[in-house]
Amino acid sequence: MGKFLLTFAILLQFCSYLAINVNAFAPSGWRKGHATFYGGSDASGTMGGACGYGNLYSTGYGTWTAALSTALFNDGASCGECYRIMCDFQTDPRWCIKGKSVTITATNFCPPNYALPNNNGGWCNPPLQHFDMAQPAWEKIGIYRGGIVPVLFQRVPCKKHGGVRFTINGRNYFELVMISNVAGAGSIQSVSIKGSKTGWMAMSRNWGANWQSNAYLNGQSLSFKITNTDGQTRFFTDIAPANWGFGQTFSSSVQF
Repeated sequence: MGKFLLTFAILLQFCSYLAINVNAFAPSGWRKGHATFYGGSDASGTMGGACGYGNLYSTGYGTWTAALSTALFNDGASCGECYRIMCDFQTDPRWCIKGKSVTITATNFCPPNYALPNNNGGWCNPPLQHFDMAQPAWEKIGIYRGGIVPVLFQRVPCKKHGGVRFTINGRNYFELVMISNVAGAGSIQSVSIKGSKTGWMAMSRNWGANWQSNAYLNGQSLSFKITNTDGQTRFFTDIAPANWGFGQTFSSSVQF
């Protein structure tokens, strides 16, 4: 009987492993675009940004980031997504570094410049698929003097250290929660919040990676339910204790 139970437990664990990996986010096909760089050699000029991640060093994104053009940014819904980018050496052997690729996280928006043509300064104008990369990341695939290079890119699963993090800002009756360090698909489709004295309440995207609730949740422990853009859902139970305060960040042990 004991051997049967052990075999059953191992089989169940194996099936769970298969289920997790079958549903895991898979890389997309390769597409063509272009890439420029910004932010300086230390990427200090990339801090903040339209996704709201703030200090990219302290939030774990570092210098491997990029601002996305309108065609890719999707009004902030693409925040947190990861892309593998390589310079298209066959198209531009002068400025491309052959055989090198880099994986970046989308942390910012590259706005269009309709005063300039798409092929001469209006790099982020629709419908162009363009990455304005942090300079240290860009220099892994391109030669500095080139300025802009053709690239091949694919969306890939994000790999992050630790669990999903929640930074709570706002005021009474307005919780503005910035959700960061999301692995897997990287981007978020929907979020719900629950106080220890309430049921689940849907949150709405305020901007970038910031989600809002208009409930009074002071003095309650907070739980979250997140569904990513790959359709996977995770529960983050009692992530913030009852004595949480605005401006605090809470790390979970749960990840996609």
